[in-house]
Amino acid sequence: MQKPANSIFIIFTPMINTIIFDLGAVLIDWNPHYMYRTIFNDEEEMKNFLATVTTSDWNEEQDAGRSLAEGTEILVKQFPEHEENIRAFYTRWDEMLGEAFHDTVEIFKELKESGRYKIYALTNWSAETFPVALERFEFLHWFDGIVVSGAEKMRKPAPEFYQVLLDRHEVKAEEALFIDDNYRNILAAEKMGIKSIHFTSASELKEKLTELEVF
Repeated sequence: MQKPANSIFIIFTPMINTIIFDLGAVLIDWNPHYMYRTIFNDEEEMKNFLATVTTSDWNEEQDAGRSLAEGTEILVKQFPEHEENIRAFYTRWDEMLGEAFHDTVEIFKELKESGRYKIYALTNWSAETFPVALERFEFLHWFDGIVVSGAEKMRKPAPEFYQVLLDRHEVKAEEALFIDDNYRNILAAEKMGIKSIHFTSASELKEKLTELEVF
């Protein structure tokens, strides 16, 4: 009796042909402390103001499309005693914008120059303040496309926001690699089948890209 031939199963792993970068804390340094340190003399008082008045949750509403004017007026009504400092958040927003993270930009540049990938940005950012960054950072013009939350009226980690980029630029989730410093956003991308790297430093990013044979 003839023995059955051994079966060989070959699993094909889709090749990564698209890289999606977050911007803030990955490629660009943004921190309200830079501006508010010129207003507050006491560091703890400043931190308390940012933690209880101009909170991250409040700022994310502007990232999701609420106008800066509306967001400001809501907060002034809630905290009238802090009106001047609240209004400074957006009238002096450009002072919160730091430098580029040059080591990460260099990685981006090498990936771009390799010619192997389409490279996009998916960012939680107000549509009203993003033009300031576009003017300041030349490397933002290297992307094949940028999807800005404020313009789309939605933000990470909403799956619909990731889908906007995938649909608009005809990207297959299984062929993309997503890089973000916020683990919440990483989990959301992975649930959609997008391979992801949780960004902590440029050196670690380079190691992980090398492990994936992307770099």
